[in-house]
Amino acid sequence: MGRRTAKSKEKRQKKLQEISRLKASIAKVEAANKLEDPLSMLMPFKKFERNGYEASDWGWSDREKKTEMTEDKAWYLIARDLDSKKPVACVHFRFDLECDDEVLYCYEIQIMPEARRKGLGKFLMQILELLAHKTDMKKVMLTIFKHNPVGRDFFVNKLKYSVDEISPQTPLFEEEYCYEILSKIMPEKKPSVVEKAT
Repeated sequence: MGRRTAKSKEKRQKKLQEISRLKASIAKVEAANKLEDPLSMLMPFKKFERNGYEASDWGWSDREKKTEMTEDKAWYLIARDLDSKKPVACVHFRFDLECDDEVLYCYEIQIMPEARRKGLGKFLMQILELLAHKTDMKKVMLTIFKHNPVGRDFFVNKLKYSVDEISPQTPLFEEEYCYEILSKIMPEKKPSVVEKAT
């Protein structure tokens, strides 16, 4: 009888620890989503105003995409040409939980052809990585189509992202999945900026 009690106590303790860990993860993601301006933590970005940003509704006709892009948890970085002020790049991202891990998920990065291959994409992704680090997210994640070798090369070879453990692997049919999930693990830091704010 004593062994059962000890085992059940141990099992209960493990369950409580898991619940506590999950609550802490949810709190981090919620705190990051409550930030009015996540870029305010990145003073060099503010100081040099190299690339502006603003929340934007691009008015897509595709209803699902429009809904995705206008949800409360959607964040955007908008890069503008210094002279014309015309938008030349857009990044849609969110703070989220993915398999119980706190992540910054890059939903989309779009760069106008005239602004490509000038370091802007790398710069925008570095901002996302810095935001993930500053908000204590465990990794930056993104989805990439398999038929986009240029994009895959950019993320895997230039930015050192790797195929994430949740990415669909070895499907029965090659056509079964047209995408991969890539990620980059963020270095741990202490204390969390988000924890200080709460």
